[in-house]
Amino acid sequence: MISRRALELATAVLTGGFGVAVVVQSLDNGIGWSSAGVDAGTFPFLTGIIIVLGSLYNLARGVLPVATLANVPIAITPIELRRLAGLFVPAAIFVAAIPLAGMYVASALYVFAVLAIPRHQSLPRALAMAGATALALYVVFERMFQVSLPHGALAAALGF
Repeated sequence: MISRRALELATAVLTGGFGVAVVVQSLDNGIGWSSAGVDAGTFPFLTGIIIVLGSLYNLARGVLPVATLANVPIAITPIELRRLAGLFVPAAIFVAAIPLAGMYVASALYVFAVLAIPRHQSLPRALAMAGATALALYVVFERMFQVSLPHGALAAALGF
């Protein structure tokens, strides 16, 4: 069981880390004024500062004992957590597979995983939808827009 307080604290830490990363990267791009006007990192820097400040506020609210919804003992049940993992885990694997397998193969595997593994569709239908997704991505991006999506290490090994 995960409490709402724990979720709020974890979210504040994650968004704060994202805000810090944005601030650090924007400092590399330069903040302030140059001869061409505002430097490229100024707007991301300000956005990162706002994200960090909001995260610190949420962190303080999560730490301080207040009679609010943060004191609700259970925010997510094991069944809900399993359903959430059913969406998040395939998406994380999809993102991790793109550099290795390429966008087309990774998207086909993702569509297959979300349809076939939880038994939302039959295996042949899930395979057909996965193949159609990869084919549609290829036709739309490679042929129509002439934009090459990542092909991955697999395609490079096969000579594509």
